[in-house]
Amino acid sequence: MMPRTGQELKIFDINLRQGFYTKEILCQSMQKCNILKINDEELVAISRMFGYPGIDLQDKCWILLGKYNLKMLILTCGINGSYVFTPGHISFVETPKVVVADTVGAGDSFTATFIAALLRGKNVRQAHELAVQVSAYVCTQNGAMPLLPETFLSESV
Repeated sequence: MMPRTGQELKIFDINLRQGFYTKEILCQSMQKCNILKINDEELVAISRMFGYPGIDLQDKCWILLGKYNLKMLILTCGINGSYVFTPGHISFVETPKVVVADTVGAGDSFTATFIAALLRGKNVRQAHELAVQVSAYVCTQNGAMPLLPETFLSESV
């Protein structure tokens, strides 16, 4: 679900760092984006901040999607899979079992792969599946920016 012609992709990949964010900054940032990427730990933290800690992760995502009029909300949950929420639809993909060498860069590679695949015409499900595969591969490598196998590069076109 790409934005219509004349609309930009405005992606906010939340990276909460202790002491470097406020509720006001998060609100302003979410109001300016149309795609929000968040992990499960960040979702719990902002849910406490916004006052809805008692509901499950999916409900929190639906609330954020509607409250901020998002086109998409991407929720990554590490070994517990990932979700892409769009108005009226949800995609879930399990995380492949891999031998983890280093998780640094996994979230960024997920976001970059997902958006690149969308921009190249893949549908949400295809982009989601590819993003999961690339981020899982990144976890098997040392360092945040390993060279990707050609198969991933050809799949994104």
